[in-house]
This record gives sequence, structure tokens and C-alpha cells, in this order.
Amino acid sequence: MKTFDVAVVGICAALYAVIGLLTSLGLSFGGVAFWPAAVIPAIFAVLFGPWVGATGASIGIFIHDMVVHGNPLLSLSAGVTGNFAMFFLIGYLSRNKVSGKKLGASIVFAATIMVVSLLLPTILLPSESLGFTQFPFFETMAISIGLAVASLFAVAAVFKLWPQWRTYGIASVIGQGVGSAVLTTGLWAYSQVFLAYPISGPISAAFAPIIFVWTFATEIPFVLLIGPPVIKAVYVAFPSLKPKQNEMIRAT
Repeated sequence: MKTFDVAVVGICAALYAVIGLLTSLGLSFGGVAFWPAAVIPAIFAVLFGPWVGATGASIGIFIHDMVVHGNPLLSLSAGVTGNFAMFFLIGYLSRNKVSGKKLGASIVFAATIMVVSLLLPTILLPSESLGFTQFPFFETMAISIGLAVASLFAVAAVFKLWPQWRTYGIASVIGQGVGSAVLTTGLWAYSQVFLAYPISGPISAAFAPIIFVWTFATEIPFVLLIGPPVIKAVYVAFPSLKPKQNEMIRAT
């Protein structure tokens, strides 16, 4: 990284940590907070490259975790690794051309996640959800429906209403999916080894999919709906940041 990149990483990390602390709202499933702040490193990853976005996100989430629960090993096992994978992929894939196969696969993947977000905590795993979240059935159902609708709207807006942002949309869906899987796996593995898990002990394998769905569905709407207008505004203000050959956006 150049000196400029290091400075931008610091800005990204600071914004990510502070906005994450301000917007988590104390609402979480399995220790994973409601997280609209995900749009911050996504924007940095697109504007300044995958290494900048991924590194800034990793440092920012580590700072956040130290303030919230103060467990560095837990943060490194789940938050840091998941965030690095997520935003590196968003930054990398958003700078590549989109193919029909990638477009179709992303739509199917996003739709599947939305369906699972309704079925897992309500019909398929109600006892696991209640035992871990302490939320009653109807409250869990309302949250699941709200997340599913918001996520489907965000995906539809990008792929249908804003075709110039399809590459960014595909990158976001893939990056978010991989990052959520890495975070969930790390969180589950940590909880099996260290009994001092901050919430309520080891996570059962049956509950892990709910954490994955929650992580994906509480972040992707913000990444898809807030990211494009902010990135476009920055391109207008600083044209040099816009990649010369990129189908993600044609500033029109």
C-alpha cells in the first residue's frame, strides 16, 4: 500500500467503528449486531480498491468489538476474518465485467437467502430461535418478514431499476454471502472451544444458519441502496477515482 492508501484505511476504519457503534441499536442475533454500517467499507472498497476496503473494515470491526465485548480472540475468529473476506470480494468483483451467469446466480442466491430468512427462525427452527434470541414467535416473524422485504427490494432496485449498478450488486451479494458464511463459521467454531462466549455458551449447529441469514439480511439492503448514490456522488466530485473501464456505473 502507498502512503495515501494507509491514510484512507485509517479513515475507513474510524468511520466503520464509530458508525457501527452508533447504529447497532443494541439489537442482535447470536451476538451479531444489526449492522447498517456495512455500507462504509463497501464504498471504500469500490472507490479505493479491495485491499483498502478489506483492511479498513478489519481494523474498524476490531475496534468496535474491543469497545463492545473486549474479546480480541473472538473478534479475530469471526468479525475480522468475515469482514476482510466480504469487503475484499466486493471491491475486487465490482471492478470486473458482469456475465449473464453471475447475474442469474446472484439473483437466485439472494432470493434463496430471503426465503430462508423467513423459514429458519419461524417454521424450521422455532425452538432454536426462541432459545437463543429470547424473542417470541410473532416478534421473530415480524423481524424476518421485514428483513426479507427490505433485502428483496434492495436487490430488485439494483438489478431492475438501476441496471448500470448490476456489477456492484453482484459483487455485494457474493461478497456479503461469503463474508457472512466466514463470520458464522468462525463464531460457531469459537463458541465450541471457549465456553466464555459473550451471549449464552456454545452455539448449536442448528442455530448457525440463523446467524448467517441475520448477518446477510441486516447488511445487504444498506450496501445496495446507500452505496450506489454515495459512490456516484464521489465520482462526480473526484472523477479521477472512477475506473476507466468499469460496467458498474456509467455516470449518467
